[in-house]
Amino acid sequence: GVIMVLYAATRKRWDDPTLKKFGKMFPAAMAATVTLGVAPLLFVQMVYHRQIYSAAIVSGWFWLGIIGVAIVVYYALYRSSLRSEKTGTVSRAALLLALAGLVYISLTYSSIFSLAERPDQMRQLYAQDPTGLVWNPAASDYVLRWLHMILGAVTVGGFFIGMLGRDDPAVFALGKRFFLGGMILAALTGLAYTISLRPYLPALMRSPAIWGLAVGVVLSAGALHFFFKRNFCAAGTMLFVSLLTMVHARHTVRVLKLTGQFDPHSWRVAPQWSVFALFLVCFVVMLAVVVYMLRLVARAK
Repeated sequence: GVIMVLYAATRKRWDDPTLKKFGKMFPAAMAATVTLGVAPLLFVQMVYHRQIYSAAIVSGWFWLGIIGVAIVVYYALYRSSLRSEKTGTVSRAALLLALAGLVYISLTYSSIFSLAERPDQMRQLYAQDPTGLVWNPAASDYVLRWLHMILGAVTVGGFFIGMLGRDDPAVFALGKRFFLGGMILAALTGLAYTISLRPYLPALMRSPAIWGLAVGVVLSAGALHFFFKRNFCAAGTMLFVSLLTMVHARHTVRVLKLTGQFDPHSWRVAPQWSVFALFLVCFVVMLAVVVYMLRLVARAK
């Protein structure tokens, strides 16, 4: 979204009300992103705790830097949002700062999670330098994957700006351009990343994940079709389900890379149903609170 608003500002299209509305959503979108990202992060650290924590220790200062950078990004987005509300123009400096911070966070995540899949390399790097200032040197392991993620985010941003600006032909065309271009580039980088997994490709091709990935590709194409037809409900559903198939494929790749080192399916699980019941009660209550908050937002001018 930041990329698209900066693009619109460069093209002198910031006077559009839809783009102003999009820019004002950034602080809330950042809060939602952080909130929705906590649970997956905790679960992946719980299951792959030895791998994730070890990789985070090797790159410790880069990992800890995420907290400070996220706070700076948050305030930069607030700065831009408040300025657009007061003056009707975007703060390019604030958005560029936010974009730089988001790039750092996403690249750090990709670097560390990729390193977590190589225990031997972790041991070697830590033995050479235990200061926590080591960046994952195997860029070929994660750069294509990171680009695929970023371009996927641009695709989703294009979908949302097209949906918000569906009544404005120029804004819808902007969203359509980013949705289509982002999806094509994400598909190309995803294909390149898949090819780069040569040692694991035969096993991946024999797994159910490859069929799920094929379904995801078909659904992505279907999402394009329905987006152009302005059927945003169908397009959004297909886009979301295709994302789930890619998450499953990514999980399969992680398991293949850790073959002989760790198998999450070997864990013996002892559920604590009383705690889970308490969680469900709190979850339902919070859903009601979120619905109430969304209604307040919808009624606010």
